[in-house]
Amino acid sequence: MKASLLATACLAGGLLAAAAPAPAPAVAGQAPRAAAAPDVPISHRDRVYAAEQFSNTVSVTDPASNALLGVIRLGDPQPGNLSPLYRGQVLVHGLGFSPDRRTLAVVSIGSNAVTFIDTATNAVKHTTYLGRSPHEAFFTPDGGEVWITIRGEDYVAVLDAATYAEKARIKVPGGPGMTIFSPDGQYGYVCSSFNSETVVISVAEHSIAGRMRQETAFCPNIAATPDGSQVWLTLKDVGKAMAFNARPPFNLLRSFETGPITNHVNFAATPRGTFAYVTVGGLNEVKVFRTDDFSQVATIPVGKLPHGLWPAGDGSRIYVGLENADALAAIDTARNQVVATIPVGQAPQAIVYVPDAVPEGDGKAGLQPLGLAGAVTQLSLGAPGGKEKATSVALFDQGLTQVLQASVTGLEPREPYLLALAAEPDGGGAREPLAGFTSNPAGSAIVNAVGPIRQVVQEGGAAPRRYLVILPGGAGEGAPAVQVQQP
Repeated sequence: MKASLLATACLAGGLLAAAAPAPAPAVAGQAPRAAAAPDVPISHRDRVYAAEQFSNTVSVTDPASNALLGVIRLGDPQPGNLSPLYRGQVLVHGLGFSPDRRTLAVVSIGSNAVTFIDTATNAVKHTTYLGRSPHEAFFTPDGGEVWITIRGEDYVAVLDAATYAEKARIKVPGGPGMTIFSPDGQYGYVCSSFNSETVVISVAEHSIAGRMRQETAFCPNIAATPDGSQVWLTLKDVGKAMAFNARPPFNLLRSFETGPITNHVNFAATPRGTFAYVTVGGLNEVKVFRTDDFSQVATIPVGKLPHGLWPAGDGSRIYVGLENADALAAIDTARNQVVATIPVGQAPQAIVYVPDAVPEGDGKAGLQPLGLAGAVTQLSLGAPGGKEKATSVALFDQGLTQVLQASVTGLEPREPYLLALAAEPDGGGAREPLAGFTSNPAGSAIVNAVGPIRQVVQEGGAAPRRYLVILPGGAGEGAPAVQVQQP
């Protein structure tokens, strides 16, 4: 997005003649590339990918038209994926891509797999099976290795990017959430989802070179600024973001409140500076901060439960996955406004934007229609008698049943609660428990259940209508509801 003009001169026949000005490459490279990398203007060759964990698909969007082209189906929804003979992927969740933009890495948490996909043909090139519950995969900046955080254990799996075979393991604190690299490839930064510590790893030596203290033990996401000066991470349980010095001594620069269910962070380098965009799932917002003085400059309503996000190749847009809306929101970074909403598969998690992913052709080979992957029913809960809708609920259709996901906010911190079906709109009458949960320190939670729920919470269902409610978990059978289904 930044450009400069260079004047050149040549000496010919004893005369100094000025050449016509020519545009030079931009110097505002977008994450995860270095700031010195040239920007890549949005075109039909670019792709936005979203990993969708309940439909087990990867959606493929053309950002030039903001149109969904189709999905790559890596697995089946329930109950098909419950069979002991099932061979597809389960809980498609994490994404990364190679520096040459020709390979997409897709992590499936439930089947312990990373699947490598050709971006030009959408064909699966290889699947590598790993340890318990891998979370995210990223290529080193030189393209030689792929690092996958094995969140269910205590190491980073290092794969050879040419053979996709595991060649090393790097021991880290238990529950590594994600790895991101410094743009120069010197360091890998690994935050933890189970321990209050982020470690800095020397990429060349595969050894820990530094440690950074997290305020809490649930970091789902980490990102590095294109200029290589800062590392930001999110803390989902307390609703905070932390910014660290990306170089020794890796000291804390700033810690600040962002909001309940803070999910991911990423950056856009623009003519006005470099900005951090943070998804706050419990508020259905993206918050925007400067990276020089850490001041908040914008709050952008985007839709239900924003999760992953990634900048376009020129920083002109940020694409955001809306987990409880089965959609992508495209944000214009010049105005900090949503300019498009694109339907995708069920519960998008990680998002990546790959510039020039399809060098030729239409890039639609192997893609399938959205179909059942786009079927979702949305509901809201709030305080009885109030108008504020504190909790968003999505019912992701799996055929005869639905996966329910509630993005719960507005509760007391660290208290037990029960999501239930009630016979009366105010929570009275017969009650059927769906899921018990404990709110996090921010008074929020992500709650899941499975069943024929859509059929009983909508008018016209086969069974008598019931209503979603949240009850205090330890207050007895007749305790009043703290949140009820809103019209």
